[in-house]
This record gives sequence, C-alpha cells and structure tokens, in this order.
Amino acid sequence: MLNRRDFIKLSAITAEVLLVGCAPRRNKTNTAQTNSTGLLINQTLAIPTLINPTADSNGVKQYNLNINSTTHNFYADNSTNTFGINQSYLGNTLLVKRDDKVSINYTNNLDEVTTMHGHGMHLPASQEGGVHQKIEVGKTWSASYTINQKACTNWYHPHLMGKTAEHVYKGLAGLIIVEDDESDNLDLPKQYGVNDIPLIVQDRTFVNSQLDYNPSPRDIMMGYRGDVLLSNGQIEPILKVKADTIRLRILNGSNASMYKFYFDDNRTFKQIATDNAFLQAPVSLTSLTLSPSERAEIIVDLSSESGKKLILKTKELIDNTLYTALTIEVEADSVGKVFGLTSLISHEEIDINDVVRTRTFTLEGSGNRGNPILTINNKEMDMARIDETLTLDELEIWKITNTMNMHHNFHIHATHFKPYKRYNSDNKEYSIAPNENGYKDCIHIPPNESVEILVKMIDYTDSNGKYMYHCHFLEHEDAGMMGQFVVVT
Repeated sequence: MLNRRDFIKLSAITAEVLLVGCAPRRNKTNTAQTNSTGLLINQTLAIPTLINPTADSNGVKQYNLNINSTTHNFYADNSTNTFGINQSYLGNTLLVKRDDKVSINYTNNLDEVTTMHGHGMHLPASQEGGVHQKIEVGKTWSASYTINQKACTNWYHPHLMGKTAEHVYKGLAGLIIVEDDESDNLDLPKQYGVNDIPLIVQDRTFVNSQLDYNPSPRDIMMGYRGDVLLSNGQIEPILKVKADTIRLRILNGSNASMYKFYFDDNRTFKQIATDNAFLQAPVSLTSLTLSPSERAEIIVDLSSESGKKLILKTKELIDNTLYTALTIEVEADSVGKVFGLTSLISHEEIDINDVVRTRTFTLEGSGNRGNPILTINNKEMDMARIDETLTLDELEIWKITNTMNMHHNFHIHATHFKPYKRYNSDNKEYSIAPNENGYKDCIHIPPNESVEILVKMIDYTDSNGKYMYHCHFLEHEDAGMMGQFVVVT
C-alpha cells in the first residue's frame, strides 16, 4: 500500500491530470487539425497479408517475420518513420490451426534490441517471447512449439523491458489467428479479408508528419494516448462488402486507450468470442468496450442493407474523444449469406470447490521526483525475482485490486482465465457481463475496483522458465507494474 509520502506525491500527479480534463495531456499546442492536414483518409481498408508458411522435412511450418525500420505513408506528401514486420507498418497475419507444429522466426533488422511476444498463445515459457528472450541486432530468434489451444484471435508484439510501449507505438504488432476443428464446423463468416475482417485499432499523435512518442511523467502515469485513430494503420478507412453477414476481429492495439465501439445507427450486433475462445452463445450488444490488448469477435448482419453505409464509431473513454474507426459500404443489388447462429462452443464446467488457494494482487502507484513508479503488491518489476510459484493443474482464484483513481487492466501470459466476480469501489459484488463470461488473457479493472478470476496453469512446467503478469497499459508495464511467475509440478 502507499505510504503517506507516496500518497501525497501521487495525489499531486493525479490532481494535475484531473484538472486538464479533455485537454491535451502534454504542454504543447493542440495540433489535431494541423496533423490532419495532408493525412490520407477514406482509403480502402488495408487487410494485413496472410503469411504463407513453408513446411520443413519434419512437417514444421516455418513463418519468417522480418522486423524492420522503414517508412509508411500516413500522409499524401510526406513519409513517416516507422517500424514494421514484413511490411511498412504493423505485421503480417499468421493463420494457424490446433496441433500445427510451428516455428515463428523473428529477424531483428532494427538498430536496437527488441523481443516478440506471442500474446494469448498457450506455450512453454522459453518460447513465449517475454522480457528474457531478447532478439539482438541482426539476429533471428525462433519460437518453436505445437499449437495447443482453442480457436481465437491473438496477436504478437514486443515485450522488451522499458521499451515495449515505444516499439508497439512505432508499429510492431500483428495478428495470430488460431483455428480448430470446432471452429471449422461453425456456420460463421470465414473468408479472410472478405467477410472475416481483422481490425487493429490504435491511436497515435503526429508532429511534423512523424510519430510523436515522447511521454512526460504524467503521460506515463495516465498512459500515452494520441489524437488520430488508426485502423490497420489507416485513418477512417472504408470497407466495401456484399449484403452479407460480416465478422470483425477487433484488437485494441493502443498503448493506453479505452474504446467503446458502436455503430452510428445504434444497431444491435453479436459478440461471438472473447480474447481466447468463443463464447458459448452469441451475446447481443449495442456497444463494446475494450481495454488495451483485449480482443473481441463480432458479427454484423448486413443481409438487408444493400446500398447502405454504416459507420463503426468509437469513444475513447478516458479523454472522451470521438472517432470514426471504419466506414462500411454495402454494395447495391448484392446478395450474401445469412448466418443463423444460436450456439457456439461449450465450455468446460469449472467446479469452484476445486479452488486450492487465493492470491491477491494490488495495483498501486506513486511519484518519485516527478517520475511515476507503478507496482504490483508494492514491488516494481525485477527480472531476477520470482514473484509467484504456481503448481501445474491447480485451480486458483486471483483477486486483483486497483487502488488508483485511473484505469488499469491485468494480463497473464500463456494461460486463459475465466472472470469470476467483480467488486465496485464500495467492495460490493456485481455480475460479470455476459459478453465477458468467456476465456480471456486480459481483463479491465476500473478505478478503485477489484476483479476475481479463475486461473489454472496446464501442460507446461519449468522452474527456470518465467512467465509475466502485468498491466497492459504499456507505459504502466514499462514503469514497473509487472511481475513474474514459474510453474512447477
């Protein structure tokens, strides 16, 4: 918990943040209109290219990903310095299937060290690409393992201690789509880029046509947010589709923004999947909230919308900024397929009586000479320290409490947990939302609230292999709000 001195420091920082409201978070001129001049808008939505793997003599599928320092055309007349993975911004999509043997080969062509983490992937600690699996300049690091999880939409991104936020901000991120026999048999849109659409949503700030990543102490405390919304690296792109049912795989790939997605006509859509698995049945919604790194799959029925235009809007919930994420234009006189889903994938029943222990995690923060220190259980991240030791196949409750007047979330590597209970600022329990009642790897914790999740580590043990848990507001992670655990028998 915070001592009195730390509380005073944090209160000063928090008060400063609250006073600015929706104003710019740094001491600079609001350049939103200037930045918009010359920005390319209303382009056809770019669909990240699917990597076509090669198979070696052992049947291992080889995916080659080159991490490059490059340029990207956000502007009509100026290029922007970026990082990209096999392309000028963001990375190719990997499409894998359960039981596939894969080797994902990351070659670092930057002039600095990085890492590449398989976010949401269930895999051994030595292959998960955390802070310990550094990729030196000019070297290749391979994550080699067997796909061992249900169908879902995951992603990959850097996880270098102290540099994660900057590297993601510059463009290092891509999707990993997992399929299995159950998903193959579902009556769902499955044509990648046609009616099955990936959508990576990020906010960025541009200064003189360049990505501006220069966080102040206040930006670190509150998270670094931009004033331009990118969808697959584009501003207000357009998706042209047939009068069909479409599937959107939405990733909040921002450093620190909270998004509430909805359509301009307030129509109902259906969420079919959380971070790591299908829901048991579609959940009807008019809006969807995602914190950083959370994913959701939704389906939108456009079968009677021939010739119409539909806008996917989003509201950033910390700054209350409104954006257009995507414009969908439905072809005139087109006919597509109607999907009549009533059920999806049955979930394994969890017996709460099997819980063997409860662990508590407190998300805290303080100021230190103007530099925020963010901690879990009053400890900053230390790569040499093991914070928790878990036993294979034991069911646990993890209670995570956000003691601060700001948003956090909580991500656990290599496992898929089940939300169990939520508690408000008065410590009164309230229900898990139906669309959140599925398997996840990251969960939002509002200011001064708590959440309980059901955690079980399966399949992999390694007393020396360190997994991470942390807040996925990337500046918070880099500032120390992260811990390590091992799994033993």
